Amino acid sequence: MRRLGAALAGLTALTLAASAAAEPVADKGCATLAARVDAVSGGGPVFLASYDDVDDEPALLGAAFTYDNALAAIALAACGDVPRARRVGAALLAAASADRADPLGRLRSAYRAGAASRVPQPHGWWDAEGGHWAEDPMQVGTATGNVAWAGLALLTVGQATGDARYRAAAVRLGQWAEVQAWDRLWGGFSGGVHGDGAGTRRLGWKSTEHNVDLAALYAWLGRSDSRWRPAAEAARAFVAEQWQPADGHFLTGTLPDGHSPNRATSGLDAQVWPLLLPDAPRDWRRVLAYVRAAHGVGAGFDFNDDRDGIWWEGTAQVALALAATGDQAGWNTALATLAGQFSPGGLIWASSVPRLTTGLALAPDSGEADFVYYRRPHLGATAWAVLAARRWNPFVGRPLP
Repeated sequence: MRRLGAALAGLTALTLAASAAAEPVADKGCATLAARVDAVSGGGPVFLASYDDVDDEPALLGAAFTYDNALAAIALAACGDVPRARRVGAALLAAASADRADPLGRLRSAYRAGAASRVPQPHGWWDAEGGHWAEDPMQVGTATGNVAWAGLALLTVGQATGDARYRAAAVRLGQWAEVQAWDRLWGGFSGGVHGDGAGTRRLGWKSTEHNVDLAALYAWLGRSDSRWRPAAEAARAFVAEQWQPADGHFLTGTLPDGHSPNRATSGLDAQVWPLLLPDAPRDWRRVLAYVRAAHGVGAGFDFNDDRDGIWWEGTAQVALALAATGDQAGWNTALATLAGQFSPGGLIWASSVPRLTTGLALAPDSGEADFVYYRRPHLGATAWAVLAARRWNPFVGRPLP
C-alpha cells in the first residue's frame, strides 16, 4: 500500500510538472489563433495568413496555406473554441465545395487570406515588373496531403457543431483522392496535381506522410460507412511498407515512378505521424530512437537528417508523438522548449535558423531541393504546438487517452 501511495504521488508530481509546461503553450497558442480569426471582421468564413513578416515575399504575403488553416481549425477545436473553429472550417467548406475551374470542387494548396467568398480564390499577386497577375504553380496545385488534412479539419468541425455539411465536404475530398491519386497497380496514393490549366502536371511520387493523412481520413470516414475501408487499408498498407525494421525508421515514400523507394532523405513528419494512427503497431515506437539520432538538434528536431537547424512545427509533432507513446517526461521537455519560441506577434517561429533545408523540391522541374523554411512566425507551427499542449490527436478528433 505504501508503494502504491508513493507511485501515485510520483505520478501526480509528473502530471503537475507536465501541466506547468503545457498550459503556457496552450494558453498563448489558443489566444493567438483566436485573435487572428477575430482580426477578420464580419463573423463569416475566414482564411488565416500562414506567415508574418513576409512583406518582401509576394508569394507568401497574404497566402493562406490549406494545410496551415486545416491545422488552425483543428487546434481551435482542441482549445474548445468551436465558434472560431467553425469560421476557419467554413472557409475550407467553401473551398471544398466550389472552385473557379471546377463546380464540383478542387482544393488548392493556398488561398487568399481574409474573408472567404462563396468560391474562394487561390492566392496570387500582381507582378508589377511583368505587368500581370502571378500565381505560384505549387500553390494553385492540389497536394493529396492537403486534401486529407482539410478533410480531417472538416470532420473535426462537423463533429463539434453537428453540421452534416462538413462531413459531406470531407466525403467529396475523399472521393477526389480516390479518383485522382489512388494507384491500384503499385499501391498507395500519389502526390496530387502541380499547377493549373495548361501547365497542370500529375505528381507520380508517393509520400509516406500523405498516405498517413489519407489513412486517418478514410479510417474516420469508415467509422460510419464501410465503403471507405478499402481506401483506408490501401493508404495504411503503403505506410506499413515504408517501415524499415532493420534500423527502425520510415522511408519518405517513392521516387516519381511511384514504386522505387526514395532513400535520398529523411522526413520528420513521415517518422512520427504514423505513431498517431489508431492501433499503430508497437514496434513503430522504435522510430523515436531514430528520430533523436537522425533529426535531433539540441532541444528540438530538424525537418530532415542534415541537422542544420530546428523545425519548431516538427518539434511539436514529436512532442505529441511522445505523449501518444507514454513518454510524459519527453513531452514535458519538448513543450517547455516550445514555450520559449513564440514571436512578438504571438505565432511560433517556423525555424531556429534563417534558412532551414528540407531535402525536398517545390516543383517537379526544380532541379534542386528548394523547399526551405525561413525564420518567420508560422501559423502551422503554432497550431501543432497547441495540439501537443492539449494532447489532441488530429487523426481521430479527440485527446489522447
